[in-house]
Amino acid sequence: MNYSKIKETYRFIFESYDKPSLQKHIEKIIEMDQFLPYSSTFFCITNTQDLTFEYISKNYNASLGLDSSELKEKGMRYFWSRIHPDDVESWLRALNKLMEFTLGEIPREKRQDASYTWNFRFKNAQGTYVNMVQNTTPLIFDSDNKPIIGLAHYTVLHPDIKLDITASAKLLNANQEYETVYFNSFSQKLLHDGVTNRERDIIRLLILDKSSKEISEKLNISSHTVDTHRRNILKKLEISSTGELVGILKLNPHWL
Repeated sequence: MNYSKIKETYRFIFESYDKPSLQKHIEKIIEMDQFLPYSSTFFCITNTQDLTFEYISKNYNASLGLDSSELKEKGMRYFWSRIHPDDVESWLRALNKLMEFTLGEIPREKRQDASYTWNFRFKNAQGTYVNMVQNTTPLIFDSDNKPIIGLAHYTVLHPDIKLDITASAKLLNANQEYETVYFNSFSQKLLHDGVTNRERDIIRLLILDKSSKEISEKLNISSHTVDTHRRNILKKLEISSTGELVGILKLNPHWL
C-alpha cells in the first residue's frame, strides 16, 4: 500500500502544523463515551499532523472485535493496512478528488463548517471485510483556520451489502442544515452524475420524512421549487414515486 500518497492526501484535506492540545469540549465528548450504548458505530478523535488517534471509543472493540490499544499505538498506517486491497485504489482516488475540491472550492474560512464522508471495506478481528462508512468533521483549527483535530465517526455495515466507494463534502448553510457541495462515486451508483447536489439534498431530507414545506424552509427555497425538483428526480432515476425512491435508499443509504 502506498502510505506516502495516503498520508499526503490526509495532510491536504486536514492540513495542520503545530502539535495540537485537546480542548475542554473534546474532553466532554470522551467523557460521554462511557454512557453511550454498545452499537455498530464508533468514533475516534484524530490527530492529522502525526496521523495518530488521540482517542478511540469503546465501540471500536464492540463493532470490530479489535483492540483499541493496538490501534492507538500503531496509528493510521495500521488502520489503512486493514482496508480491503481491492478498495485501496478507488478509495485513494476518492480522497484525492475530495482533496482537490477542498483546496479549490472551499474557502479557508468555510472549512470549519465542512463535513466529509467516504467508505471502504475493513478487516475485522475474524478476518471478515465489513463495510465501513467514515464521516469526519474538523474540530479545532490553528490561527490560519486550518483543521488540527478531527472527529471521525465510523459506521460498520454487514459485509454482504454491496457499497459503491464514494466521497462527499457538505457545508452548513445559514439554517444550520448540511448541504452537499461535492459528491463523486468511483463505481456504479443509483444517484448518477445527472442528479444535482441540490436534488441530492432534497432526497436526503425526504429520507428523513420531511415534507416539501419543511424542505423548503430548511433549504431556503419555495415549496413549488421543491416539488419541481422532486418531479425531476423521479424522471432522471426512472422511478414512479417518491415513496419507491425513499424505500430503496433507506435500504441502501450508501447510494446517497
